[in-house]
Amino acid sequence: MTNTNAHNIVARCEARGLRMTDQRRVLARVIGDAVDHPDVEEIYARASALDPHISLATVYRTVKLFQEAGILDKLEFGDGRARYEDAERDHHDHLIDVSTGKVIEFIDPEIEALQEKIAERLGFRLIGHRLELLGLPTRK
Repeated sequence: MTNTNAHNIVARCEARGLRMTDQRRVLARVIGDAVDHPDVEEIYARASALDPHISLATVYRTVKLFQEAGILDKLEFGDGRARYEDAERDHHDHLIDVSTGKVIEFIDPEIEALQEKIAERLGFRLIGHRLELLGLPTRK
């Protein structure tokens, strides 16, 4: 496994006391390699291409375990599919094309500053947030 993100995921799992089997290492690699927001079925398809002995049930159990350990974030974009990403990826927000389900990641310093300002005005210090915008393309 040469992927730095996968090594990072494995190290974080081990630091949390999770036993890392070969199949869990494969799943860490698949998740670490993901540049999109795969659901369990997509994770399974990618993992089974690397290890045909991985079952869908193993993927479900491992994803749940990684999520409960704070390794993965579960994302729900309103399409009925839970998707996942590394919980320690750099912060970003999401714009979801509701016509195709495509998810576009973005960072906007003005939005970040406005959220901080709103929280402060309401008497809070932000410790995190998620922003998901739903839209339809204006051009074809």
